[in-house]
Amino acid sequence: MLPWFQNNAFPLYLAPMAGVTDLVFRRLCKELGADVMVTEFVSAEGIMQADERTRIYTEFDDDQRPVGVQLFGADGPRMAEAAKKIIDWKQPDFIDINFGCPVKKVVSKNGGSSLLKDCPTLAEVASSIAKGVGERVPVTAKIRIGWDQNLINAPEVCHILEDCGMQAIAIHGRTRAQGYSGEADWEVIDQCSRTVSVPVIGNGDIASGADVARRRTSTGVSGVMIGRTAMAYPWIFREAKEYLATGRIPETVPLEERWAFITRHARLLVDWGKFPSERHAMQSLRSRLMAYTKGLKGGKFLRQRFSTVSSITELEDLAAEHLASVADFGEEETDDAEAFVLADPT
Repeated sequence: MLPWFQNNAFPLYLAPMAGVTDLVFRRLCKELGADVMVTEFVSAEGIMQADERTRIYTEFDDDQRPVGVQLFGADGPRMAEAAKKIIDWKQPDFIDINFGCPVKKVVSKNGGSSLLKDCPTLAEVASSIAKGVGERVPVTAKIRIGWDQNLINAPEVCHILEDCGMQAIAIHGRTRAQGYSGEADWEVIDQCSRTVSVPVIGNGDIASGADVARRRTSTGVSGVMIGRTAMAYPWIFREAKEYLATGRIPETVPLEERWAFITRHARLLVDWGKFPSERHAMQSLRSRLMAYTKGLKGGKFLRQRFSTVSSITELEDLAAEHLASVADFGEEETDDAEAFVLADPT
């Protein structure tokens, strides 16, 4: 068994999300209590071509361990070679295979969730990587419950993956056709968890510590994976740990702490050196900043401002203005851009 599942542990995974779970965001989520990290998905072909733009996705800090590098593709032997290159470079704690991505440009190349309707190729990919990697690191996989409502085959796929040497399987409770709409089907996830001997990690609609506790007690999963909630509210990991330990719902994260986190995220991203300038780094962060506005007073107004933010100083000024204006509003709730006017910084 993978070490992070031993001693009745119930690990919280940060889900791999393209454009979101980079080295900096993983570092921050680790500090807030995430147990296991998985990188943004990495093209096996990009690795084989020694593409530096691809290789940067494999970077991680040792403090983030256990961390896995996620690969996507459809050529088993090539993916096995790519996995071995990654192990030589970084020695991750595991290699994860992406059989769940619903994005058209991935599916059109027979990668991601397209392999859920091509089980022979899925098996060849999984077994090629497991055999190619050997005993160097474990190999895991992430899937969806099926291609569409007419092909929900996760239990069958899980058996195939277990037979191919996967040592854990993460399951998103939606079909590829659903994308991120509708509700995650935890009955299928539970069925999978009870029909294979390897750990199953459930993913989908985990929005609170209470959700984590409910899935732990009502299903056979060995851990949960949190994605979209973490984008807007990374404190979900800390909240879940406290709820699992005490059964109490933690107090709401103060607005000052949220802004401190947001501005630190920006500074870390600039300091990382991945981007040619502070402006480029801040432009890349805009969509992430917008996610952080979920549940905040004046969120619509903040999103308008975030759409043009281009420096840390500008972000810090906006934080100060917002904190002052919320203090003036008191407990009144509003998300109206016209009603919510930030304090005059002069």
